[in-house]
Amino acid sequence: MAGAKRGCLLVVTVLVLLAAVVVGAGAWLYYQQVQFADTRLTPSEQSVVIASGDGFNTVLGKLRQAGVDEGQDAQWQVLARQLDAAGKLKVGEYALDANLTPRELLMRMRQGRVLQHRITIVEGWNIRQVRAALKRAQPLVHTTDDLDDAALMQRLGFDGQHPEGRFLPETYVYQRGDNDADVLKRAHAAMEEALAAAWEARADDLPISSPYELLILASIIEKETALASERPQIAGVFARRLKMGMRLQTDPTVIYGIGMAYDGNIRRSHLTTDTPYNTYTRVGLTPTPIAMPSRDALMAAARPAAGNALYFVAVGDGSGAHVFSASYAEHNAAVARYLQQLRQNRRKETPAQ
Repeated sequence: MAGAKRGCLLVVTVLVLLAAVVVGAGAWLYYQQVQFADTRLTPSEQSVVIASGDGFNTVLGKLRQAGVDEGQDAQWQVLARQLDAAGKLKVGEYALDANLTPRELLMRMRQGRVLQHRITIVEGWNIRQVRAALKRAQPLVHTTDDLDDAALMQRLGFDGQHPEGRFLPETYVYQRGDNDADVLKRAHAAMEEALAAAWEARADDLPISSPYELLILASIIEKETALASERPQIAGVFARRLKMGMRLQTDPTVIYGIGMAYDGNIRRSHLTTDTPYNTYTRVGLTPTPIAMPSRDALMAAARPAAGNALYFVAVGDGSGAHVFSASYAEHNAAVARYLQQLRQNRRKETPAQ
């Protein structure tokens, strides 16, 4: 009887020990899994792409190829089930940020928080500069590089429309797989909206007759100053000149007319050679915009500042500011001060012999 009791006690002891081992092993595995889920990854690549039809093992293989060496495959699979991510990863490109954890990465993929790329159309750029920036943008799909401007606008659905001034300067977000036409369509729609808003808010006595003329005037204002605070004043000068039938006499329009031949210097011969864009030889607005105007330039063109100034010239001190004058005599005096300032600047820049 005593032997039987000792036998039973031994069995119970063994079972208790086995249970302790199982519980201990389970606790250790759980700890290892939790530790893995919050491990900081150290990938060698900056992103990974999930394509249509990729299963979880394929995605895991891509992560391994991207330098994600942390964790066993089984740990990734268990974590995916725990997060309800297995079979639910969204197609797209995902950033492999430094210090990202497996838990954060799988949740990002399950929620479809794909990597966003950006391209900026800068205020005052012309269509050549916009297209050059699009051509450099990666990983944007390029579908318009070989098209001329007319074919480009036809591709966008605006056949016969001149492209200059038609795309709003802003930063546009895109994803891998988007193409350049997608971005341009959004920029075109944004400009249409901004132009309509400016036209709706225009002053009653504005000397222009259509939204397109407003776009042209805004583009000239955009190129005349880098200071947002001056745009309404410059718009006021141009509006008064248009009302009086005075030539606008603005250098940026002449430069635009010179086109690719412009070498950075505007000469007297440029001012006297007639082109459709030479506002020294022709009265009124140019036939098209000369750049991509900002929202501020559009609103300045729509609501010019009141005043009596008909002339302006740069101060010349590097601030980008201008002096505004009501008479030609005042303007000539301001020009003389500007030229004197330029000479002083050059003397400062010339090294002593």
